Amino acid sequence: MTRQASLPPIAVIGAGFSGTMAALQLLSVLPPERPVLLCERGGSFARGLAYGTGNPAHFLNVRAANMSAFPDRPGHFEDWLARGELSGKGPDAGVAATPAGTFVARGHYGSYLTELLTGAVTGPVTGPGGPRLRLVPDGVVDLEPRAGGFLLRTEGGQAHGVAGAVLAMGNLAAAAPRSRHSLDPWSPEQFGRLHPHAPVLVVGTGLTMLDAVASLRAHGFAGAILALSRRGLLPNAHAPTPTWPIPDLKPADFASLTRLLARIRAEVARAEAAGVPWHGVIDALRPLTDTIWRGLPPTERARFLRHLRPFWDVHRHREIERGALTVRAGRLLAVEDEAAQAVVTLRLRGARAPERLGVQAMIDATGFGHLAQNRDPLLRRLSERGLVRPGPFGLGLDAGADYRALGRTAGEGAGPLWVLGPLLRGVLWECTAVPDIRNEAADLAGLVATSLDRAAAA
Repeated sequence: MTRQASLPPIAVIGAGFSGTMAALQLLSVLPPERPVLLCERGGSFARGLAYGTGNPAHFLNVRAANMSAFPDRPGHFEDWLARGELSGKGPDAGVAATPAGTFVARGHYGSYLTELLTGAVTGPVTGPGGPRLRLVPDGVVDLEPRAGGFLLRTEGGQAHGVAGAVLAMGNLAAAAPRSRHSLDPWSPEQFGRLHPHAPVLVVGTGLTMLDAVASLRAHGFAGAILALSRRGLLPNAHAPTPTWPIPDLKPADFASLTRLLARIRAEVARAEAAGVPWHGVIDALRPLTDTIWRGLPPTERARFLRHLRPFWDVHRHREIERGALTVRAGRLLAVEDEAAQAVVTLRLRGARAPERLGVQAMIDATGFGHLAQNRDPLLRRLSERGLVRPGPFGLGLDAGADYRALGRTAGEGAGPLWVLGPLLRGVLWECTAVPDIRNEAADLAGLVATSLDRAAAA
């Protein structure tokens, strides 16, 4: 088959880690005639929210040895570090060598990703129309269905015809109570204006909370911080962990959550008898996590989300430092704005009555939101057209095993949509960390190439 001089591009929407890796993997498998558009509303490519921080106290939650961007080059990130990028910068350089391994500041990982993306844009990867990777520093507000594709429209008025698109926009924003005293955890320049004698409330006790606390302390805030979540659980600390073999789970183990939990506890007991702590078993489960998630009946997955998800998260996602703060279990019932503070009504676990507390600022660290609550104009329009729908249990977007977005309608005449990264949380349980996303990006790229070849041959 003779190819055209130039083929319609594939758009990747979102240029954090998920979108950046999707774009790089697509470049490696698509023909030279097929460009890739990488679109990012925030204007900062590759880093995203997670790796855009410049705070050296914001560390990666995964050892440097497992942070390569490429599944077929496991030592790529360590080699980048070994080239001397961070040498001679002292203890504030954002590198911590611990008994559990070497951990690096997120900002340094952002520099690594930026270097990869810059090389792809300026390197020798070109097609008939010039560089194959084209950056679009603008928010995508619509994908209008066209014959065999979409017309991509941006906030700034640009329009691009594309053959398909990869939705890689990260987590859906959560719908936490709003206050005019709310602070963005990813805009730490606001933290320096806080009064040292008035408390700050952080809603959520996961990794975003830990980053927010580190930023508050780094910007000189020495006052009281209250972190609130339903169960008041903190991520556990990393520990030196001998390897443990992947557990040999049987189909019968997936019959119920109770049976699966008993099987994992038995595995932990076996490991501890051999001198391996529970961390090794949790790490060994990583290759099986999505198989486990899909193997459980829907009713059991719902039970997991109601009762065990917070406990899994604090064991699966472990941090080096917890920071000095008060963590309470409870719920945020209401927020009333006053001139100098927000008055929050809390129902703390074990308390007989709700408690009111004045705080000078609130930080939302609640994590995942739901499609129905999301205000993103692109997702709203795609949902209205029936081209996307909520994922299982309302988490993220629904998609098939080939990463193709599933909607309420067949999308007659429209091009294909794919989904990658945290937007897949209801479909793939492990889709938020670098080791998972890098593998999924490579898989997706191959499936996109196959899909486009079949469409061209039809």
